Amino acid sequence: MCTKPGKALACALLALALGGCAAAAPTGARHRVAIVAKSTRTEFWLSVFAGAQAAAAEYNVELDISGPETEEDYETQNRMVAEAVDAGAEALVFSAIDYENNAAAIDAAAAAGVRIVAIDSNVDSAAVQTYIGTDNYAAGQMAAQAALDAVDGELTVGIVNYDISSANGQERERGARDLFEESGRAQVAARINTLAEAGRAQADTGELLRAHPDINVLLAFNEPTSVGAAAAVAAQDLSDAVFLVGFDSNLATVEGLQNGSVDALIVQNPYAMGYLGVESAYRLLSGQGGSLAPTVDTATSIVDLENLFTMDSQKALFAFEQRES
Repeated sequence: MCTKPGKALACALLALALGGCAAAAPTGARHRVAIVAKSTRTEFWLSVFAGAQAAAAEYNVELDISGPETEEDYETQNRMVAEAVDAGAEALVFSAIDYENNAAAIDAAAAAGVRIVAIDSNVDSAAVQTYIGTDNYAAGQMAAQAALDAVDGELTVGIVNYDISSANGQERERGARDLFEESGRAQVAARINTLAEAGRAQADTGELLRAHPDINVLLAFNEPTSVGAAAAVAAQDLSDAVFLVGFDSNLATVEGLQNGSVDALIVQNPYAMGYLGVESAYRLLSGQGGSLAPTVDTATSIVDLENLFTMDSQKALFAFEQRES
């Protein structure tokens, strides 16, 4: 398997990812920042938290991290937002499970004086002062283009998406659908929304493939759905018949690139989302928020078997993982 780059390389890469810009050095009392994530379980969110903790250490921020058990539980997210406000959070770094149903909790936090930074998946609130994450529409188009470039002739597409109320997943699907329609040679035969949990995604993808045996392209739009879709493709021995494009870096899907159950991965930069989210919160709290952009694109890259072992792909897949081996 791939070897993770060392911490020194990760720090150098982060400096490049952040464009060399840093907030002024912290002075005075520590600011209190809370992260309320969609989940605390996946590789994606662990990487977000690693970036957030690095920024918290650099800017002397007191950081609290929380998230629900599943990526569908927006009600628990709303409760966690209220709890963070009650605990004295001055800024909130938030990724919305539900674009609309999380909005009232965010508005209430802002009304209490909390500064709001959105990462990964935005929320329908004017209180958000900056959004940091992937250009999800463009990422969806990248996934569709990977399939169009690799598969000859007509494409019969299956889409495996997660919560229908999550803004980033819907934007990815919209981008992919628009490009497929523009191509004139691709048709979406079926789509499902499944739980952001690998086992459930595998079961639901398996049913999708059995119901539509003509599918020759499969898109899965986040880490758990990609892991589940890859397992379903492998279980039905369809690696040669179905071109699967997944999202995010996970040991299972990287292994899938090598055994053929996955053909391409759209890889985001969750570490940068976490780092920049906390850094932006610090800037807002220390009077440096005037320079914040309304939207910060943390960029994506595409990794397939041909470029898997190049330095650029290794950086995209593993560069910001800081856990001890």
